[in-house]
Amino acid sequence: MKLLEKYFLPSDYFKEFQGITPQYLKERGIRAVIIDLDNTLVGFDEPSASEAVLKWFRTMKDNGIKVTIVSNGSHIRVSEFSDPHDIEYIFRARKPLARSYRKAVHMMGMDSSETVMIGDQLLTDVFGANRAGLKSILVLPVKNKDGWATVVNRRIERIIMKYFDRKGLIQWGD
Repeated sequence: MKLLEKYFLPSDYFKEFQGITPQYLKERGIRAVIIDLDNTLVGFDEPSASEAVLKWFRTMKDNGIKVTIVSNGSHIRVSEFSDPHDIEYIFRARKPLARSYRKAVHMMGMDSSETVMIGDQLLTDVFGANRAGLKSILVLPVKNKDGWATVVNRRIERIIMKYFDRKGLIQWGD
């Protein structure tokens, strides 16, 4: 069970990505954010960034926090979301493989110790970040509906989350 904690336990939990502020990040020595796209920022079936998403990106930028989207989504999906707003991204990241996490850290000119991964899935976002030596923040999915590839992962995640809950390892932030 220690392997579950090593690989799947996030550094922190938030109900939504908007609760993660520059102040929170800076207090923890974080200067760069890798963030998932689908069901973290917007629903997997939503093609565009909402005003709340754009405001969060602006707030991070205004406070000197670098942000890169790392998504398993296709080039078309990720670029159509990111390009209009000049947001850096990596598509077809093959999370949870650590390569794309390391690439994003390098693209931002940061060190792993000052970078955090924010995502809605334990089996891709958190697992990959933990394997790459990054801090990780799990957020609740913005929608209850998932793409077909995520449905099986969610079933496994529920089992892991029940274990974390029984052990008192989950404390959701704002």
